[in-house]
Amino acid sequence: MDADIRKLCAEARQYGFASVCVNPCWVPVATEELAGSAVKVCTVVGFPFGANATEVKSFETGVAMAEGALEIDMVLNVGALRSGRADAVREDIIAVVDTAHLGGAIVKVILETALLTREQKVEACRLAVAAGADFVKTSTGFAASGATAEDVALMRQAVGPAMGVKASGGVRTLEDTKKMVAAGATRIGTSSGVKIVEATVA
Repeated sequence: MDADIRKLCAEARQYGFASVCVNPCWVPVATEELAGSAVKVCTVVGFPFGANATEVKSFETGVAMAEGALEIDMVLNVGALRSGRADAVREDIIAVVDTAHLGGAIVKVILETALLTREQKVEACRLAVAAGADFVKTSTGFAASGATAEDVALMRQAVGPAMGVKASGGVRTLEDTKKMVAAGATRIGTSSGVKIVEATVA
């Protein structure tokens, strides 16, 4: 696994990816491998279900940043959102955003769109905006389905032109990538990054 992380980082350096997203335990390794490069280390908080206590998410964020992470992908509390507890969801995001921004990191809020209705997706986007997050993101990759162009377009409409939208989960080809970008995505999360980039020059 250590070798896999180092290979991922080497590929990110070679192809100029924005960041590498690793599980929290691998942040120190990725930070070491990417030292001196423009590639940032990203990690996940409240992953993959978003059900951690808010205080735990905030603590996770602080630990990750102390180890070198500059991007935090937090999973929204899906259960709270689906239960109509909008205030709890917003406060949960705020806690992570406040911790991250204090140390110069950005926050992407993972909605897990496969588990939400259209109305809930829109509400989640608005709560992320209200909480000061930097991006909204479609998926963890653990649900039954991942990003769709329809969801990306809906998210873009909900957050407006200024906020980042990350399409993640099931984006495996150049064609998939083009569809997501056309729908409004400004960042793509994929394990097929090298394949996609090489397809652009094939």
